[in-house]
Amino acid sequence: MRRMTSQPVSIEERDDGGKRMSGYAAVFYRSGERGTEFEIWDGFRERVAPSAFKRALKEKHDVRAAFNHDSDHVLGRTTSGTLRLSTDSVGLRYEVDLPDTSIGRDIAELVKRGDITGSSFKFEILGEKRFKENGTEYRTIEDVQLFDVGPVTYPAYEATSVALRSDESLERLRQEMQQDKYRPLRIKERMRVLEIIQKRL
Repeated sequence: MRRMTSQPVSIEERDDGGKRMSGYAAVFYRSGERGTEFEIWDGFRERVAPSAFKRALKEKHDVRAAFNHDSDHVLGRTTSGTLRLSTDSVGLRYEVDLPDTSIGRDIAELVKRGDITGSSFKFEILGEKRFKENGTEYRTIEDVQLFDVGPVTYPAYEATSVALRSDESLERLRQEMQQDKYRPLRIKERMRVLEIIQKRL
């Protein structure tokens, strides 16, 4: 799965003359704060818990920084030390030393111009909690396998800084809906969601 945020991404000069980019790939849910939860469809919302990335940081997952989750546009990597991840009260923060490559220079320029402002993270859910409240179903993501972070063109979570679902996660969601795991949804609404998923696959 992928999720995007719209907190501002920043570029700064390093001591060696290179450029460093930083932003929030994910924001934690904060009650009453707009943009810290994601509406997957009408009646189903998703939140990220502060515990979501504890495993990834503790176990030092091999995470890449990539533009638009494209493996051909790698910007950094945790195992090489060019990408650093941390969490605070806001969410999952990343800091990447941009490479002196065409994509690295292009991203730096696009961020400085304000053409790219959001970030995203790609992940697999390892732990979640679901509940219903006032007719809306909520999913709180509590634990993930983290794959990549980085700037994206179109943010989803309004509060993040520089996600979309992967084909695999959309296919899994489609199967769940066809197996009637979302019985409370009206038939018309389920058909609309399935149509959206099909277009994205």
